[in-house]
Amino acid sequence: MRATNFFDDLQSRGLVHSASEGSRDHFAAGPVTGYIGFDPTAPGLHVGSLLQILALARLQRAGHRPLALVGGGTGMIGDPSGKTTERQLLTRAQVEENVGGIRSELERFLDFSGACAAQLVDNHGWLAGLGLIEFLRDVGKHFTVNYMLAKESVARRLEQEEGISVTEFGYMLLQAYDFGVLADRYGCTLQMGGSDQWGNITAGMELIRRTRGRSAHGIVQPLITTSSGVKFGKTESGTVWLNSERTSPFRFYQFWLNTDDRDAEHYLKAFTFLPLDEIAEVLGEHAANPAARTGQRRLAVEVTRMVHGDGGLERAVRATGVLFGSRAAQELGAAELLDVFADVPSTEMTRIRLEGDGLLVVDLLAEAGVASSKGEARRLITGGGVYLNGERLAAQDQRIRREDAIGGEVLLLRKGKKDNRVVRLIG
Repeated sequence: MRATNFFDDLQSRGLVHSASEGSRDHFAAGPVTGYIGFDPTAPGLHVGSLLQILALARLQRAGHRPLALVGGGTGMIGDPSGKTTERQLLTRAQVEENVGGIRSELERFLDFSGACAAQLVDNHGWLAGLGLIEFLRDVGKHFTVNYMLAKESVARRLEQEEGISVTEFGYMLLQAYDFGVLADRYGCTLQMGGSDQWGNITAGMELIRRTRGRSAHGIVQPLITTSSGVKFGKTESGTVWLNSERTSPFRFYQFWLNTDDRDAEHYLKAFTFLPLDEIAEVLGEHAANPAARTGQRRLAVEVTRMVHGDGGLERAVRATGVLFGSRAAQELGAAELLDVFADVPSTEMTRIRLEGDGLLVVDLLAEAGVASSKGEARRLITGGGVYLNGERLAAQDQRIRREDAIGGEVLLLRKGKKDNRVVRLIG
């Protein structure tokens, strides 16, 4: 992709909510240095941050230079944008720990070498030593209270009963100061973010105009929502993280696979690098046979591979096959199996009961709740409708021993296509 096509690519994907005047032409003048800020409020990033991470990656792929600003300084205050209550203040130690986690995750998406090498910067480096008098003199005097009150992020908070603290009120000025520092040190002329950041970004543009006598630009992307009204990135089990230790590749894959049909096109454009004509082909196949969920499957594959690599994608697909009965459970380890079936009914059984001659399978089915009685268990086995670890049970007198348990810890029982039960061995 040529450098001048970055803005057009964003726009064609529906990823430009607002942009400063002249933004599109700004890219025609040559390589641009642009930045996006990330709050270190957690030891890693979640899928809600993925759109902004990919904006930096798209910027770099288009021949420009991305800066990822981690708010080690501003993160100790908290951005009021898009929030109805004040964030809990973090200690410096907490922020440093979180910054480290975010740094390692950003390195998966950005190339930190070459002509357009990405760079990670922490605003704690210049904010920590900033004196109050110096700040008020060099920054504060350029903004009126009326100007700040007119910003949507502030106005919305003033409508809330809790109001807004002086700490958060000053966040806008600190972010504007960041933009000025990045302009001076790195030649940064562009700031991007979500649409809730527009007020902060335009404040930075104004500060650069007033104090440096030159122009800067801003582009904000629409905030991602789901057609069903659920906050993007949230599931019944909680936040979907980019870190595999917090959200397994399987659950990450399932999150995208469960995308509503109404959101599939938007998400394919926003969260993948697939060309638009290829996305159109995928959507055409999807429209021809919606039950096959071609759009969601391609989305899940592309995003999971991008975040977790080929190995993570392979594990996710394998685990999904076990979940829906197309693969044997022995393909997974005990821990992975328990993750896949974390939400199904489970039973505990002492290991000693499977020692020696083991336990009759009809007793196991009845005790695990797969069958209501031993008689029903026999009928299920005769009818070929019950499975152990993905394999059909054929003999009523079969005995289950400890070596039949996956990893010596887990037995997976299934009745029909979807009625699963987990037996965990203890003791």
